[in-house]
Amino acid sequence: MDTGPEAPKVNKWLIALIWIILLAGTTFIFEGLLKKINNPNQTLTVSINSNGEKEVVLKRNRYGHYVVAGKINNVDVTFLLDTGATLVSIPEHIASELKLRKGAAFQTETANGRSQSYITRLDSVTIGDIVITNVPGSISTGMEFDEILLGMSFLKHLNMTQQGKILILSLPN
Repeated sequence: MDTGPEAPKVNKWLIALIWIILLAGTTFIFEGLLKKINNPNQTLTVSINSNGEKEVVLKRNRYGHYVVAGKINNVDVTFLLDTGATLVSIPEHIASELKLRKGAAFQTETANGRSQSYITRLDSVTIGDIVITNVPGSISTGMEFDEILLGMSFLKHLNMTQQGKILILSLPN
């Protein structure tokens, strides 16, 4: 056992390194758990129901919302289902990443107050195997979160059945 003057310095650095590794590992684990709590639908159950319709089963998150991984124009996004939203509403910072074009401006009234929005058109919106093309949307300047509100311009094409904490979306034939 080394008891020279260098031994305490090495021990301090080793202990610090172990703590850093433990904190990074713990952060990684909890970040994954929080994502799963917020979005239990990162991996979807897709099937064909008895009517021959494509069907996606969604679980409600602990906050009572249906959050789901999907795609806009073949780019991965996260949706928050919102039957109170007329359009698929995309935060401006996400619309910029998706390279969406702003159309005519209009005022929107949201839970957070009045906001400026712009009409846009989405080539495709996808959840699991359900794909709807040419979907009207809006680019919203007042939305600061990282989820897209999946509104009725998409949802109106689907049958929706809620059973407890489960929502079944199906695409009619």
